[in-house]
Formats: sequence, structure tokens, C-alpha cells
Amino acid sequence: MFQVNLTNAMFGCIKGLFEGAFNRTMHLLVLCMVLGATACSTISDDPTVNWSPTRLYQEAKDEADGGRYEKAITFYEKLEARAAGTLLGQQAQLEKAYTFHRNGQQAQALSTIERFLKLHPASPAYDYALYLKGTITFTEDLGLLGRLGGQNLSERDQLAAKDSFQAYRELVNRFPNSKYTADAKQRLVYIVNALAEYEVHVARYYFSRKAYVAAINRAQQAIVDFQDAPALADALAVMVDAYDAMGMVQLRDDTKRILETSFPNRNAAKDANKTSRWWKWW
Repeated sequence: MFQVNLTNAMFGCIKGLFEGAFNRTMHLLVLCMVLGATACSTISDDPTVNWSPTRLYQEAKDEADGGRYEKAITFYEKLEARAAGTLLGQQAQLEKAYTFHRNGQQAQALSTIERFLKLHPASPAYDYALYLKGTITFTEDLGLLGRLGGQNLSERDQLAAKDSFQAYRELVNRFPNSKYTADAKQRLVYIVNALAEYEVHVARYYFSRKAYVAAINRAQQAIVDFQDAPALADALAVMVDAYDAMGMVQLRDDTKRILETSFPNRNAAKDANKTSRWWKWW
């Protein structure tokens, strides 16, 4: 009886070993089948696998032109990876940045441009990248509320205007013969005056609060920083009013004389600028 039980026990152990090995083998086979099916599915779900870089670029442009920005961005990212190190790869990166911009994804657009400028300092498209960076942060369309309220760039957040100014200025200084430079120069004129107007807004605010010294200081800062801006006439006018409020007659009269000499047609120019916009300059 003992021998029979021992034999049965040995048989049970051997059977367990075989069953365990069989189960592990089956698990491996099932796992391989699942992974294989997933890989096949991934490949079959990507229609661009056999596309040439040229076709991928054209398809991306077609999607962007049709307003399908998310799909266009996906194609540009694929092209950027496949054509890395080539001019076409650089073009894909720039096109992706512009598409982000058109899709209202400004942070992603700027991040893409910054990455391009860092990775490709010798790129033949570097001037365009600077122009695009300036354009992304330069927004003339103020929206419905801005138009109804007569708002302009000088009344908005100045950080974006300063970033745009830096990009355009670098473009003008480094690439004077670029086809984008003429446009950048005109935008610089607008931005400079807008920044000067912002300083005047602040000076007027101080004046309204009867902080006359602060108003004078802010107006003087605008004159120092933006010497050729038309808004400097308004800065001088704030100084005249502040000096008058403080009873400083001599300084008031001297500043008024400078204002009338430097800007003899100030009132007429001010009326003309009420309905002007930067895009009407060219």
C-alpha cells in the first residue's frame, strides 16, 4: 500500500510539473499573439507609414489649409521625426509652429519656435523664425469688446508687445536684407508708439490720483525710452498739467513751450489717429 501511494505521489508531482510548464508556454504564446496583433493594428492604423516625406508634407499643408489643424500638426510631427536633420524637417517644425498659432495654441507655437531657434542657429529660415515669433505675440485683432471700446494695443498687456518688439528688432538688425524686414520695421513703429502710449496711460492714472510727481516721472520715462514716438506729445502734455497742478509755473511754461515747438500739429494728428490701425500703413 505504501509503495502504491508513493508511486501515485510521484506521478502527481510529474503531472504537476508538466501542467505548469504547459501553462507557462501557453501564457507566452497568448502574450506573443496579443503583442503581435497590437503591432499589426498600430501599423494598419497609421496611413502614413509608406508615405514619402514629400507627400507627408503636402498632406499636412492640405489639412492646415482646410482648417483641420490638429490633424495637420500630427502630420508635421511625423515629418519632423522622419526628416530630422534636413531642411524639410526644419520646414515641418516652422509649419507646425504656425499651425499651432492658427489653431489658437499660442503657448505651443512659441515653444516650438523657441526650440527651432535654439536648435538651428544657422538655418536659412532663421529670419522667418524670428518674424514668426514676433507675429505670434503681435495681435492686432482685439476681439469684439476691444473694438466696441476703442481699445488698442497700448491698453493691453505689454509683456507680449515687448516680446514681439525684441523678435522684430533682432530680425531687423541681423537680417537687414530679409524679405520680412520691411514689414517688421513697420510693426516696430507701431509697437514702439504703443509702448509709449502705455507709459502715458500710467502717467495719466497717477495724475488722476493727484500723484503729480509720479505722473511726471512716468511721462519723463516715456520720453527717455521712446524718443521718436508720437505719443510723446501726450507725455509732455501730462507734465504740463502736473506742473500746473503743483503750482510750478516756470517748469509748466518751459514744458509747454517744448510741446508746442516739437509738436505744432499735435491736435490735428491726434484726431487723425483716432481711427487709424497699424495695418493701414502699407
